[in-house]
Amino acid sequence: MARLLTLLLLYQAGYEIGRYISLEKIVERTKESYYDTLYQSSISWHETQHTLLPWWEYFLGVVLSAYREFEQRVGLLTVSRGAKREIVFDVVARLPNQFQYTDVERACPGVSRPTINRALAELRDSGKIRCIKSGRDAIWEKT
Repeated sequence: MARLLTLLLLYQAGYEIGRYISLEKIVERTKESYYDTLYQSSISWHETQHTLLPWWEYFLGVVLSAYREFEQRVGLLTVSRGAKREIVFDVVARLPNQFQYTDVERACPGVSRPTINRALAELRDSGKIRCIKSGRDAIWEKT
């Protein structure tokens, strides 16, 4: 709940990075550091001698990591023709085994629907994914 509230506060302060890069995934990748930081920040809590500095440094590191990942993705857009299709391929690789079209669309805000459709069709034709349920709420599965 605290992480959701943190994301909301970031949005309210004008930091929209959470809409494009999952801060939750970054925390998950660094969960040992996350829990260690929470522990360090809560030492001497009952004596009111604790410090939030370790958590604050960790949190700023997560936000910085998200911006760096965003820069890499945006950099891919300007590198070459077909880069947006490659972004879709990368996003699909990171998604769970079953995913919805809307998951891909949300993870690729700068990619048009036709490009996403072509990329998914290419992955389907190469046998990497298959469509379980078609239509508006299409569900795809990695093979």
